[in-house]
Amino acid sequence: MQSFSRGWNFLLQAWKMAMADKDLLKPSLYALIVGFIVSLIGIIPMVISALVLGTDSLAGQMIMGLFGVLLVFAQYSVTYIFSAMTVKLIYDYLTNGDGRMDQAWGMVQREWLNILSLAAASTLVNIIKNAIRGNGKNRNFIGEAIAGLIDTVWTEATYLVLPIMVIEDANLKDGLKRATYIVKNNLLLVGISTVGVRWVTGLIGFVCVVIGLALGFGIAFPIISFAGSSVVLVIVAVILGVLVASIFFMAANLIGSYTSTAYHTCLYLWARNTEQAGTQVPASIPAPLASVLGQ
Repeated sequence: MQSFSRGWNFLLQAWKMAMADKDLLKPSLYALIVGFIVSLIGIIPMVISALVLGTDSLAGQMIMGLFGVLLVFAQYSVTYIFSAMTVKLIYDYLTNGDGRMDQAWGMVQREWLNILSLAAASTLVNIIKNAIRGNGKNRNFIGEAIAGLIDTVWTEATYLVLPIMVIEDANLKDGLKRATYIVKNNLLLVGISTVGVRWVTGLIGFVCVVIGLALGFGIAFPIISFAGSSVVLVIVAVILGVLVASIFFMAANLIGSYTSTAYHTCLYLWARNTEQAGTQVPASIPAPLASVLGQ
């Protein structure tokens, strides 16, 4: 319960920063829009391949698989690029009192290759994870458990590696090495579960999805009921329902993305400050995290 309370308090502190500097939210919003466009474009060649070559042929499966891998890579790339911008903005806000979009874009132009290498690594991990999990009759509890563990560990690793890349100008190899050093030497003075950010964002996401579905259905169903044989009204009803639901889905993604990035950026900065301070002087804690931990 204390973990959840701390997670909620951190969310409030993170969004207090965002309200003070609106630029902090922009990358998360851009990620939603660009990610949707990339997914839409990426699905088109997969559908064409399925229609032309069929889903049962080896050639069709291979080409669809290739496009699927490219789409996953593109989605990771979009996510990490805009998350890296959020990291830069939060870091500048905490250190200089102002996060500037032009400097965040400049960072992306310098670090794009490192960011894309992280996206490529995540794509590879995703392939391995899915291979271990299997599909259809090949799925089993052990495979599911191992795949879930890999997904959790790698996701947490990327949350730490990304700030290292952005703030320390590190490549993927050095970023992973640095993250391993931080974890191994207990420089993260609180565990991920100590401040339940994931629980809070997960609960908010669930509530947003439920409300979105309820409102979307609530809007579409009455119109469809009175539409009779009017195809136009049915289409309008469905579009309105989907649009309303999508707003809540996007809100859930925005809240989760920004809050998680802010939290892990603060954790990394605390770890770095702890390392620099050594054992003689107490390390300074980033303000949003300090207020949550009562320090």
